[in-house]
Amino acid sequence: MTQTPELESLTEESLTRGLMVLANLDSDLARILETLGTPPMWKREPGFATLLCIILEQQVSVAAAKAVFNRLCGVVATLTPENFLMLDDVQLRGIGFSRQKVLYCRGLANAIATGQLELSKLEKMDETTIRTELKRLKGIGDWTVDIYLLMALQRPDVFPKGDLAIAIAFQKLKNLATRPTPVQLEAMTQHWRPWRAVAARLLWHYYLSNANSPQTST
Repeated sequence: MTQTPELESLTEESLTRGLMVLANLDSDLARILETLGTPPMWKREPGFATLLCIILEQQVSVAAAKAVFNRLCGVVATLTPENFLMLDDVQLRGIGFSRQKVLYCRGLANAIATGQLELSKLEKMDETTIRTELKRLKGIGDWTVDIYLLMALQRPDVFPKGDLAIAIAFQKLKNLATRPTPVQLEAMTQHWRPWRAVAARLLWHYYLSNANSPQTST
């Protein structure tokens, strides 16, 4: 049975197709593709560990979040909700978790361990339902959901409008006087549908090629 387009996962083949469509739609995106080549897929394994890592990445550099995540993995043999809940607050603070991130990640782990949230079921849900399910948890907002949908579930039309790197790249690409707000970004990228997740990868590709700024998120 064929899935609806919204539920299909991005593949190397559909990424290429999306890039061609976007290049024809937008000459600035075409220029990124011509200059820098195909962007990475940036794929992550669906599940608790990935969602926890994305929470760690909220409002800090990717490198700083990765360092905390790696220290956590060094303490916990297998990163499951149950094993995470065995660590107390002092241990987590020592690893590098802020008080807020301890609260958010513990809430996520509890929700999964008690059966309130089943991440494996999200893969067959539409984007609106996934967003509702995840945002019930404290500390999970649109950016976190967007990154999980885009990288873990590989949905083709998710656009993380609250991502700082995306906003910076878009401003530079379009020669805008001011950085666009998330609402403005959402409005200005509607014509990229249904390939906005591919456009996001192009913008990250472009952002990372302009090496000097730390990659952070909002």
